[in-house]
Amino acid sequence: MNNRNHVVIMAGGIGSRFWPMSTPERPKQFIDVMGCGRSLLQLTVDRFCGVCPPDHVWVVTSEQYVQLVQEQLPEVPACNILAEPCRRNTAPCIAFVAWKIRKHFPDANIVVTPSDALVLNTEEYRRIISVALDFTADSNAIVTIGIRPNRPETGYGYIAAGDRLPGADICKVSQFKEKPTLEVAKSYIAAGNYFWNAGIFVWNVNTIVDSITRYCPALAAIFDKLQASYYTPDEGEAVKALFPQCENISIDYAVMEKSPDIFVLPADFGWSDLGTWGSLHTHLSHDANGNAMVGNVKMYDSKNCVVHVPEERKVIIQGLDGYIVAEKDDTILICRLSEEQRIKEFSAE
Repeated sequence: MNNRNHVVIMAGGIGSRFWPMSTPERPKQFIDVMGCGRSLLQLTVDRFCGVCPPDHVWVVTSEQYVQLVQEQLPEVPACNILAEPCRRNTAPCIAFVAWKIRKHFPDANIVVTPSDALVLNTEEYRRIISVALDFTADSNAIVTIGIRPNRPETGYGYIAAGDRLPGADICKVSQFKEKPTLEVAKSYIAAGNYFWNAGIFVWNVNTIVDSITRYCPALAAIFDKLQASYYTPDEGEAVKALFPQCENISIDYAVMEKSPDIFVLPADFGWSDLGTWGSLHTHLSHDANGNAMVGNVKMYDSKNCVVHVPEERKVIIQGLDGYIVAEKDDTILICRLSEEQRIKEFSAE
């Protein structure tokens, strides 16, 4: 374990596509989505075991979720849980924590990751992260983890890899690509040098602070002002006053598409962003009829369904093919998997 290493977990999302299991009051990162006894946030922390000490784990979240983070991650110091007073995308989120880490840890080497993805091969994940951390420790490089695609996925952004560095698995990034059409995604797969953008970044703290300062100076100026209040009783009020002034901008637009020192490390460790019920259905274990279930569920004459219900509730389902069945509190969703793009519409009723 390297004591220079720090892990930053972005945990402010509301997980609207997993309604009603995920709600604005308790979004999916705080839920045991996989039925394994650990929330997605806890699983994210678990897979960094041995990469950094617990007091080098940082969580950036909405101020309304701070208590949930503290309940689920009691080993993380309270001062390492940063509360955003409003949603402002990934660049302000990353700047918020980078300036704070740098104040006490000026040589920090940092991994930034979402809180709500799934990783099946944690041993390979840790190996890949260690390779990236070794590369960024004493350089001005930014590394993003590129997932080797196994299908022409239209729901992810892509990273086009350029030349491979001598003696390394790391490649220079040629281009970032937005979510493609199916035909374009097929062409990416055929080309062989395109990878899914998992939103996992590795850099040392001075690299990211310097990059934000160079490419997004208005954002940097806000955190230069805020930095004096970090680790003081005035921090909370200063954040509430200054953070809402941040531009709503992703780190991809703010830095990644502008910096010349961006690299991609191709990886295959069983990753999914678990963005939809369909992706959850893919990654849960299935019965003989292709049904994926979490909870006390009995299926009869049914196939290709995904069911997620509270353990204390006994649910019996007969005669369904290709449906989502989900219950949370006083709400039950029964929806065709093929119509899951309408879930936001249903949740607004």
